[in-house]
Amino acid sequence: MPSTIPGLGEPRGPRFVSPTLAPDEQPTGAPPVPVLPVAPTGADGPADGSDGPADRSAAPARWPRLLLAGMTVVVVSAGAGGVAGHLAGGDEPAVAPGAAPAGAGGSTGADLVAAADRVLAGVVSVRVSTGGRGASGSGFLIDDRGHVVTNNHVVAGGGTIQVVGRDGRRLTARLVGRDPGTDIAVLRVDPGNGLRPLPLASAGRTRVGEPVLAVGSPLGLSGTVTAGIVSALDRPVRLGGGARQPAVQTDASINPGNSGGPLVNGRGEVVGVNTAIATLEGSGNIGIGFAIPVERAAQVAQGLIARG
Repeated sequence: MPSTIPGLGEPRGPRFVSPTLAPDEQPTGAPPVPVLPVAPTGADGPADGSDGPADRSAAPARWPRLLLAGMTVVVVSAGAGGVAGHLAGGDEPAVAPGAAPAGAGGSTGADLVAAADRVLAGVVSVRVSTGGRGASGSGFLIDDRGHVVTNNHVVAGGGTIQVVGRDGRRLTARLVGRDPGTDIAVLRVDPGNGLRPLPLASAGRTRVGEPVLAVGSPLGLSGTVTAGIVSALDRPVRLGGGARQPAVQTDASINPGNSGGPLVNGRGEVVGVNTAIATLEGSGNIGIGFAIPVERAAQVAQGLIARG
């Protein structure tokens, strides 16, 4: 069984201290949760990891098994005591507030630069403080009424919640509702705050290989943008207690503090809510991250708003 991973996301050497977070908000890592399900056989090659039947020695056979045994899925909250959530099923996605039509073409580097500029105006750092302890993550505005989507495990500990926009202003936020089953929570800030709602991608239009950006506050570094592609869709991953649920897999770098931030395409549309990463024992990000599909997140968020 994989051992507990201390300080997920911390660089090797002296403890990383974010220049933008108070001492009680510093990233503290996240607990490991069950092993990422990986099929032992199939199109990826023989189960022993060799190129074919010629190599059957004991050492080559054990190495890939050791790798798989050490790979776990962890939530990427920068807060202490974060709890991973699993995705719940849904039938029809909610209509995305302000969603723009999704094009069929690919994205260039210039597209991603423009997308990052548009998206950063609607992404916030989420900071929670209570009893001398704190948690931090990310979130994004979904409508012009001040509703912000984030992860449940970022705010599950309770306390005073503030969001920090691109301009550095701190805004007090109210918890509208949270759903541990999908790891989605909704906050609300006063409208007219200068934040720009992000459009949500149309259901079924995201494609494997499509360029994407992960936007948020990894390790408290607000306004961070990392690039990658959609590595897989409907990847069955157990993000917390309960059954495996489908997630968007990406190789865009995601680390503690990215929790609740958007995964966006080259048109600046949200395709998922960054939630977890896979990690090998003793390491941080290895280029395998997971996001809650936007249609699932939007459906849950609209339900929370309606009830809140």
